[in-house]
Amino acid sequence: MKIFTAFCFFILAFIIPASAQNNIDPQKTNNEFDPFMTGVLLSGPVTEVPWENDSDFLSAKEQNDCPILMAAYKTVLKDPLPGEEYNVHLAAKYISGTVIAPNQVFSQNKKAGPYTAARGYQKGPTYLGTTVSTTIGGGVCKISSTLFNDVILSDLEVVERYTHRMPVPYVPYGQDATVSYGAKDFKFRNNTEASVMIWAEGVENTLFIGIYGKTVPPKVVWNHNVLKVFKFPIISTKNYALPPNTEVIHEGMDGALIESSITLIYPDGTVKTKELGKSYYDPLPYIKEISG
Repeated sequence: MKIFTAFCFFILAFIIPASAQNNIDPQKTNNEFDPFMTGVLLSGPVTEVPWENDSDFLSAKEQNDCPILMAAYKTVLKDPLPGEEYNVHLAAKYISGTVIAPNQVFSQNKKAGPYTAARGYQKGPTYLGTTVSTTIGGGVCKISSTLFNDVILSDLEVVERYTHRMPVPYVPYGQDATVSYGAKDFKFRNNTEASVMIWAEGVENTLFIGIYGKTVPPKVVWNHNVLKVFKFPIISTKNYALPPNTEVIHEGMDGALIESSITLIYPDGTVKTKELGKSYYDPLPYIKEISG
C-alpha cells in the first residue's frame, strides 16, 4: 500500500505569466525547471470571490468607500491537515474587514497574531529552518503569501516580506511570504490617496483574499529569472508506526535561486519595471517512509 502526502506549510531567464503554474519532477534536468509548477498549482488571481453578495461585506464596502476590487487572489491548500486549514480560516477572519488609511502600514502579526492557543489557533505544520515540524498556528503563512500577491497586483508598497527557507507547493517560487510572530512579519503600506479594505474568507481548502479601494491598479506581469536550481535529495527511512507493507511518500521540491521583477502596465499606457530582488530556497527532500 502506498500513501502520498504533500506538506502545505504556513510558514524571485524566463518571463512567464504567473497563471502558468508545474509539478517539479525529480527526473527533470535543471534546464527543465519550472518555477510555476504548471498543471498542478491551482492558486492564482481571481475576479470572482465568495463574499460578493454578503451583506456585511457590501455594508463595509459602502461605509469605507472602497468600491473597486483592486486585486483578489486564491490560494489552494493541497491535502491540508485539519489544524492547518482551521488556522488559515481563523486568521482570515482576523484580517477580514481591516481598513488601512492612506500612508498607514498593515501588519499581519499585529492583526492576526499572536498565533497562540489563547487566540484560538491549533497545531499545524510549519518549517523550522530546513525541517518540518508542528507548532501552534502552523499554516498562517498562507495568509501572508496570498496577501503578498494581492499587494503586488494592487501596486501597493511592500514594507516587510520574507521568503520561506524551502519552497512551498501552493504559490510559485518567488511569490511566497512567511511570518513568525516576534521575528518575521508581512507588512505593506497603503500608498494610495484613499482608504483600502481587506476582505478574506476560507472555503474548505481554498483561501480567498481581496483588496478594495478607489484606485484602478495597473496590469501586473511577474518576471522570474531562474539563476540556480538545487535538486532535492531522495531519502528512504523506516517508520515502525506504519501498518505492514505500507509506504508513505512525502513529495519533494527542488530548491532554487530566483530573481524576480514585475512589469506594471498602467491604464494611461505607462509601463514600468520594478525589481523585487532574489529569493533563495533550499530543496524540500523527497521522503519515502517504509513500514518496519
